[in-house]
Amino acid sequence: MTQYMLSVHHDPADAERMAAMTPEEMQTVFEAVDAFNAEVMAADKWVFGGGLHAMEATTTVRVKDGETLVTDGPYAETKEYLGGFWIIEAADLDEALEWARRGALACQGDVEVRPFQDE
Repeated sequence: MTQYMLSVHHDPADAERMAAMTPEEMQTVFEAVDAFNAEVMAADKWVFGGGLHAMEATTTVRVKDGETLVTDGPYAETKEYLGGFWIIEAADLDEALEWARRGALACQGDVEVRPFQDE
């Protein structure tokens, strides 16, 4: 069975909407994600998952011409950022896409699906 990473992407433009959410509204999202996690685990598809700190907590390490450069911030200059991920096992891409659809509904965010390379 192939492993897929379902990565959750956030757009800072959406930060206003999220900041305006009441604690009760946020709790609803948390509960939906918890229910999704439980569903993936119950289906025996769960490998690993987790949320990430905000983009501001990122540090990037680059090595060029033997020199190491450590900088604050994400690798790519982009508006969107990785907010969390799931690693699942799925029979094929269609199954992985269905799990991604459910995850996107639960976390109210975009989810990218990418298979791991075979060893």
